[in-house]
Amino acid sequence: MIRDLASGLHIKPTLLYTLIFAGLIVAALVVGFVLSRVFSAWARKLHNTWGEFVFALLATLPVPLLVLLALYIGMESLPLPRFYERIASKLIFALVILVVSYFPAKILLLFLARLSERHAGMKQVAQPAAFIIKALFALLAVVILLDNLGVSLTAVWTTLGVGSVAVALALQDTLGNAFAGLTILADRPFRLGDFIKLDSGQEGLVSRVGWRSTTLHTLGNNLVAVPNAMLAKAVITNYSEPEPALGFSLPVSVAYGTDPTRVEKALLDAVAQAVRDGVEGLPPDPRPSVRLNPGFGDSSLDFTLGVRIREFRDQYLVGSELRKRILERFAAEGIERPYPTRAVVLDKAALDALAKAQPKA
Repeated sequence: MIRDLASGLHIKPTLLYTLIFAGLIVAALVVGFVLSRVFSAWARKLHNTWGEFVFALLATLPVPLLVLLALYIGMESLPLPRFYERIASKLIFALVILVVSYFPAKILLLFLARLSERHAGMKQVAQPAAFIIKALFALLAVVILLDNLGVSLTAVWTTLGVGSVAVALALQDTLGNAFAGLTILADRPFRLGDFIKLDSGQEGLVSRVGWRSTTLHTLGNNLVAVPNAMLAKAVITNYSEPEPALGFSLPVSVAYGTDPTRVEKALLDAVAQAVRDGVEGLPPDPRPSVRLNPGFGDSSLDFTLGVRIREFRDQYLVGSELRKRILERFAAEGIERPYPTRAVVLDKAALDALAKAQPKA
């Protein structure tokens, strides 16, 4: 039939076979593209659901699968010359390898994209992680394809082995920081916007979690970049978890002889005045506490005033405002602040002996 059609059109059968074969592939591409657009539209309608994940995955399959089907139909239905059959066979095999390697890679990439949408910290690592996933699966596909096409991979493996060692040595610290960053994101000891302090002394708001380092925004309006490998080993105090509000302790000392009850009342009045004045970061509840602790100092009675503040950074303003009001209350109540004193006790007998030992004028 095809030969009769070729004779009627006055063209060679081989050319007609080629045109039909190409037409099947073009038709597969068009239909696959349309189906991909339809699946993508459904995925957008199902935003932030597992349906979005499924349809986004399905949107990647129509083009390669339909092209694969078109090649197979063309080979089985058309009496192609051996040269074209060999080309079609290689194309089919290459597409099979592509689909088999691309499908799991796409699952990982979509899962990574979904994580980065849900967790802001993942966005900094998503791009390099996606590149690594694509590179690994592409390398796997190329190796399988070359091996099945009869290409010797001995030289390739040798080159890759030597190159991998060289790259690993050159990027040892970088790779260590990258994997440490992934560990931090998985463990999640902090989030963006949390105020943390490291055992090495660095502290600040977490402003960025990158694949190499984590950036802290300090109270002095500076940025401190901490390598992720160092951060993964550090003891981290998170002042924003389990909630931003936390307790703040203010030590207060008065002179010996002062009535502790008067001191307690004056301190509570100072806090109440600060709340009425609307000091930022000092909520009215819970009630503040006053304790005679640590207690008896060398030259003072030492109290601890405990209040609740809204977040870690409020301690500086709240502490300053409370100290000013405490001084005002102490002055109004006649409560004395202590001064370092030392009582020197001299033994009279020792003084008399010392006086006798002095040479007379």
